[in-house]
Amino acid sequence: MKNIFPLLGVAALFMASCQGGTAKKTQAKIDSTIITNSTARPDAVQCYKYIKNRDTATLTLKTEANKVTGDLGYNLYEKDKNAGTITGLIKGDTIIANYTFQSEGQKSVREVVFLKQGDQLKEGYGDIHEVNGETKYKDLSKLKFDGSMVFDKIDCK
Repeated sequence: MKNIFPLLGVAALFMASCQGGTAKKTQAKIDSTIITNSTARPDAVQCYKYIKNRDTATLTLKTEANKVTGDLGYNLYEKDKNAGTITGLIKGDTIIANYTFQSEGQKSVREVVFLKQGDQLKEGYGDIHEVNGETKYKDLSKLKFDGSMVFDKIDCK
């Protein structure tokens, strides 16, 4: 892909000598394509892992604009393992998503919120209630990100 970029520049110079004013528009389009392709989604897929004592959790996020999807799984010592998918939104440095998962053979939906700080995601906790069969936080502004569950960024496999 990197080898194409010098060729695009040469093509733009050739067009400039042949077409005058249109060359600037063509070069602008080429430049914007190069910028878009070179920076396109370097972080579109990110992976995170939480490990403490015998507890682990993994999170894979796929971002597109302000939307996020991915996989989330918890394997907490002496608790039922659960794994599922998340879908939600990114608002500033916060991810607010619904976690749809299977546990004990039953499908459940729970709201999850993560605060991004550097290469870490801190999971938020607070008072919850049930809305239409889903577990939601009562007030997102009162969530605590005390670091009890911190996911560190890792290389995706």
